[in-house]
Amino acid sequence: MLRVLTLSTLFPDATRPTFGVFVERQVQALAARDGVAVRVVAPVGLPPWPLPRAARHRALAALPRHETWHGVDVTRPRFAAIPGTAGRFHAGRLAAALRPVLDAIWQEAPFDVIDASFFFPDGPAAVELGRRYGVPVSIKARGADVHLWGRARATARQVRDAAAAADGLLAVSAAMRDDMAAIGIDPARVRVHHTGVDATRFRPCDRDDAKAALGVTGPLVVSVGALIPRKGHDVVIAALTQLPGVTLAIVGEGPEQARLASLARRLGVADRVRWAGRVAHDALPGWLAAADVMALASASEGLANAWVEALACGTPLVVTDAGGAREVVTSAAAGRIAARAPAAFATAIGDLLASPPAPAAVCAAAARFSWAANAATLEAHLRALVDLHQPIRG
Repeated sequence: MLRVLTLSTLFPDATRPTFGVFVERQVQALAARDGVAVRVVAPVGLPPWPLPRAARHRALAALPRHETWHGVDVTRPRFAAIPGTAGRFHAGRLAAALRPVLDAIWQEAPFDVIDASFFFPDGPAAVELGRRYGVPVSIKARGADVHLWGRARATARQVRDAAAAADGLLAVSAAMRDDMAAIGIDPARVRVHHTGVDATRFRPCDRDDAKAALGVTGPLVVSVGALIPRKGHDVVIAALTQLPGVTLAIVGEGPEQARLASLARRLGVADRVRWAGRVAHDALPGWLAAADVMALASASEGLANAWVEALACGTPLVVTDAGGAREVVTSAAAGRIAARAPAAFATAIGDLLASPPAPAAVCAAAARFSWAANAATLEAHLRALVDLHQPIRG
């Protein structure tokens, strides 16, 4: 039996049901494999003192300390995330909070390996705890965890040191591995570990029926992602001015919504922008399958799950050359890679609307992404780390 402790500050909860849902799916797929047992520790970072207008923090503080979440055993310890410190103390505070929690888990059921599914602050804490229990540690890079924390002055050294000390490293794409190399991590030690997609949920359907269910007629473009500057929703909104008759549905929530709505009004396209807000992951296929194009103008990515999910629904992409885009958009049927500019996005979207690829050809681009393949690769990776570690533990 391979006993895995998955450590991830990026994991869904009742207040954020889509937050890190891809980590949840990965854990479920791994736990479903014969001879593997998985326990999840999903720490919750909270300020050590009350903050004004902190309803979000109060909701997080009220989460259960332990629960079964969609069939997975999840422990949710709290750690102090001190505001105004640029994350400098996050990893140390996290490790300190986890010691008594993992001590109790270890006494109940020792684990063979720690799988840190987000690089910071999870990775540095996992390395310290791996030494405490004499087990190997794997750390996975997903995107912002390296792009942000791996370059920030206060935390970059911690990211590099954790990478050097970890027994194994994973990256969501080959491009992400290159980004890790750019900050001083040895790329030869990094294994590419692609995401998965559930093809029983994300699959093509009658597009007209799907649009009707959403109250949409005519061409539909969907953009999926948090309403933050990095996702580039403003680029797609501006592109709409050159795409008459096209409706844009933006799926996501975040602090940029008021600014984006103001932009849409100023450009005269507000009547063609739908704000879907936060959509449950199980409801996302309805939006993606209804769309003629999924467009996302990200400044940076690892490998966005929404890209693969759209393809599995038979919906081609228009995306920037960010992260693993070229590992996903591998054919003309899969879509277009465009410059991060409204005119470029309008041209690429218009091209796909004028000559839509066959849904079956689009789906083919997603065929190699599955949770079964993801879990098999992860299990093999973790077992290899445990096997290599045995002489040290013995």
